[in-house]
Amino acid sequence: MKLEQVLVLGGSGFVGTSLANRLADRGLRVRIPTRRRSRAGHLLPLPTVDVIEANIHDDAALEGLLDGVDAVVNLVAVLHSPTGKPYGPEFAKVHVELPRRLVAACDKKRVRRLVHVSALGAAADGPSEYLRSKAAGEAAIRAAGRKLGWTIVRPSVIFGPGDHFLNMFAGLLRFMPLLPIGGAKARMQPVYVEDVAELLADCLAWPEAVGQTWEAAGPRVYTLEQLVEYAGEVSGHRGLVIPLPQAVAMFQAALMERLPNPPLSRDNLRSLQKDSVVEGEPLPFGATPTALEAIAPLYLSPQRRRASFFGLAQRGREV
Repeated sequence: MKLEQVLVLGGSGFVGTSLANRLADRGLRVRIPTRRRSRAGHLLPLPTVDVIEANIHDDAALEGLLDGVDAVVNLVAVLHSPTGKPYGPEFAKVHVELPRRLVAACDKKRVRRLVHVSALGAAADGPSEYLRSKAAGEAAIRAAGRKLGWTIVRPSVIFGPGDHFLNMFAGLLRFMPLLPIGGAKARMQPVYVEDVAELLADCLAWPEAVGQTWEAAGPRVYTLEQLVEYAGEVSGHRGLVIPLPQAVAMFQAALMERLPNPPLSRDNLRSLQKDSVVEGEPLPFGATPTALEAIAPLYLSPQRRRASFFGLAQRGREV
């Protein structure tokens, strides 16, 4: 299949930005919908990227976005939702209904290639609404059968400049040298955002990716406690992590849910009951994953941030 234009849902976000840059570097035209064009201003300088204001949850708008497209990558996800059974309404809308509607729209518009990003640990009987809804979204993709060349990618937690994971803990430790957290012993295998973007771009090009579900992780397994401590150490805000009993952690999360942008929810804690690690190779085809320790200091270290700032300032004076 000749690949010229790709629609990236969620393309203005953390992973989407890396993917858009990678696809543009490969000479592909990239179409990225967003609710507000101003939120995707950082993508406008890319010459082959077209940012379009659109509501992807409207069937007519979604079908219009697929006009002339050769393939789709779906990155859209949410971390929080009002609770429900088997999952809450936001999880249902974003993780289940959107993939189902996307499959139908691809069929109608004769788009034959779809790469869908799920989550490591997704399962119909998962401990959290998030993981159960992610599994239901995968089932909606697989239900397309051979009519659609789909690939599902299941990453562990993703790190990199601008992430909401290590940066969040580094920020918390700046003001809270004693940091109580739930799920401290949960195990995860963080994967670099650029490794994920490379895998997604390759999935579009590899015929052998069709019909496959691939996991994506980094080279090393950590506990959440180890990652929080490392974020504090590298950012210069070393602190003491205090693991909380499950009941106390759930109470803490219930309080945090009342915040406008909650850093943690009870459902997030339930997700941590299932380790986010792979059993085999961390990346498909023996690709070498990037170590956390090679990247995190570049954006968490105060010295690195100051060097970056002064370098930009110097270049600004030279222009």
